[in-house]
Amino acid sequence: MCQQPRPLDCCGGLDNVDYNKVDFSAMAFLLSYVDVTDSTFGATVFFIAFNPLFWNLVARWEHRTRVLTRIFRSPYLACYSLAAVILSLNFLRSHCFAEAMKSQPKLGPLDSLPGYYAGAGLVAIGVVFVFSSFLALGFVGTFLGDYFGILMEAKVTCFPFSILDNPMYWGSTAIYLGWALMLASPAGLLLTAVVALCYTIALRYEGPFTEEIYRQKAVKGH
Repeated sequence: MCQQPRPLDCCGGLDNVDYNKVDFSAMAFLLSYVDVTDSTFGATVFFIAFNPLFWNLVARWEHRTRVLTRIFRSPYLACYSLAAVILSLNFLRSHCFAEAMKSQPKLGPLDSLPGYYAGAGLVAIGVVFVFSSFLALGFVGTFLGDYFGILMEAKVTCFPFSILDNPMYWGSTAIYLGWALMLASPAGLLLTAVVALCYTIALRYEGPFTEEIYRQKAVKGH
């Protein structure tokens, strides 16, 4: 959801991963513990994939047409309304994620204090990235305000953007991963992989589009 021109990035999120070299044996191992036909698992996958697709399509449509701005008679009200829908969808995603983990078995080796504390640490790191991103961008900046014509004056380069690109996305992914580890849930680990994949795909479209918005702003400024 963070829409900013690309700042300094020390690790690139998952953008620099060579998927041809990924060892899928771990994925196959997780699948042996997961019932992918479970309805809650399927609902979670749906919301994981649908949510970024929805906000990207709606935001681009608004950028081209300004229909929401005309309906609400204000780009700010239009942005707030879309934000409310996004938050609701993300709540549903998290609820389904929790239910999917509850309905499926735990992974014995992870069901331990070290696994729990490792997960809690990841959740804490993820919360720091998400919350600090929100503070740096503000509400409108977080929820696609630039697609509504509400542009920021300059790049956000303070923490956490100073050390990680798209920290809200990867912070959210860390929270889901930590949550899955805390509950020793193979289903949660597999769903976290789906979250990371969907965010990676979304960013390949969001990043260039957002950069173009600010490039046009710079051209008009001259």
